[in-house]
Amino acid sequence: MFEFDWQALFIPSGSLVEIAVRGTVIYLALFAAMRLLPRRTVGGMGPSDLLLVVLIADAVQNGMGGKYESLTEALLLAAVLFAWDAFIDWLDFRFPKLAIGSARPVMVIRDGKVIHRNLAREQISEDELMAQLRQHGIDSPRGVRSAYIEGDGHMSVLLRGGVPLMRPDEDRSH
Repeated sequence: MFEFDWQALFIPSGSLVEIAVRGTVIYLALFAAMRLLPRRTVGGMGPSDLLLVVLIADAVQNGMGGKYESLTEALLLAAVLFAWDAFIDWLDFRFPKLAIGSARPVMVIRDGKVIHRNLAREQISEDELMAQLRQHGIDSPRGVRSAYIEGDGHMSVLLRGGVPLMRPDEDRSH
């Protein structure tokens, strides 16, 4: 009951290079797929989105490392995924024009007029847009100079008077 196979626990049973390559390929493939998703899906994570993430994780688990037994292999695989994530964040910081890890804002209202083409591209209905405006205390797009779906999926709104509105989840006490 208290016996451990210390060798199986810490000594890799396979190639560490293979695990790093598998982790890299899976990370980059999933990263590319996530960049193709509409922002509202990424910005607002609901129960079905969480389920999708869990299912993707389960589906790619065997492809990433197969059945590994040592902690070394598991930790290496996690380190590879974290390293790719940090590298892409660094690229975004160092070369902002590339914007490979973050999406650019998409204008959905200009001078009080809804830009339906951009709503369709982001898969946002006009009802969903109006719900977002109401959360900002606005009942009509007429008073909006511009509104954007930001890279994180949230909406930012600028009124015709030039006063920016805070996101509904921001602290207004400062």
